[in-house]
Amino acid sequence: MNATTPTTTRTLQLGNALEITVDERGEQSESAVLLLHSGAGPRSIAGLAAALSEHVYVITPTHPGFENTPRVGWLESVADLADAYLDLIEELKLETVMVIGNSIGGWIASEMALRDIKGRVTSIVLINATGIRPDGDDQIVDVRALPPTAITRLSFHNPAYRPDFAKLTDEQRATGAANQRTMAVYAGEDFLFAPKLRRRLRRVTTPTLVVWGEEDGVLSAAYGRAYAESFANGHYAPIAEAGHFPQIEQPGAVLGAIGDFVDNVVKPDED
Repeated sequence: MNATTPTTTRTLQLGNALEITVDERGEQSESAVLLLHSGAGPRSIAGLAAALSEHVYVITPTHPGFENTPRVGWLESVADLADAYLDLIEELKLETVMVIGNSIGGWIASEMALRDIKGRVTSIVLINATGIRPDGDDQIVDVRALPPTAITRLSFHNPAYRPDFAKLTDEQRATGAANQRTMAVYAGEDFLFAPKLRRRLRRVTTPTLVVWGEEDGVLSAAYGRAYAESFANGHYAPIAEAGHFPQIEQPGAVLGAIGDFVDNVVKPDED
């Protein structure tokens, strides 16, 4: 992590027994990036959070139930998480927020854009996001029946980035298994998508960037392009030589795509 961007961790109480633990980086402001992690947990977006915090206030919540945090019983879907994070934005008194999400985090971001009646989500970035129904079985792989080693082969283009499960401690294995059980609760029966989300996204006029690692073996590039086309103001940025986690395999290209999106779409009239 960049030494110039220290991290503050705190747990916020949002009512109805809901508490969310957040990491904060950068100088606090009414304008922020809300960065939402994948089923792989917060570590999968820590590097991106550190890089972005050199330019903007970055908030990275841990989805309740991940990393041994508590999850209240009524928080049981991606839509529930979207509502919770909109409450978080209000609690933090944020006025303009870019929501960036990887994998299931991108799905949450999409649901937030649909529900943001106060207009605080001013742009969203989806990084190899789950969420929409695919056009066919060739666009998506249901990983639930696959062993972890097979999932990582599908997820990472470069073998050097694939985790070595043999080196995990018993505690790390237990936490990872608990994370996956929590993700299964949120993702629901169809796991990788909500059946009706795709047709609803046409209502979202918020500027949207879909960043896609083109070598993703879980979600195809065609799926990513279809995701971008689902939005009224959707844009697509392919990332070469990267899989499901391009922010890990090609961080420079991902940051460049986000920067271009901000300069040319979100704030085109600013110097």
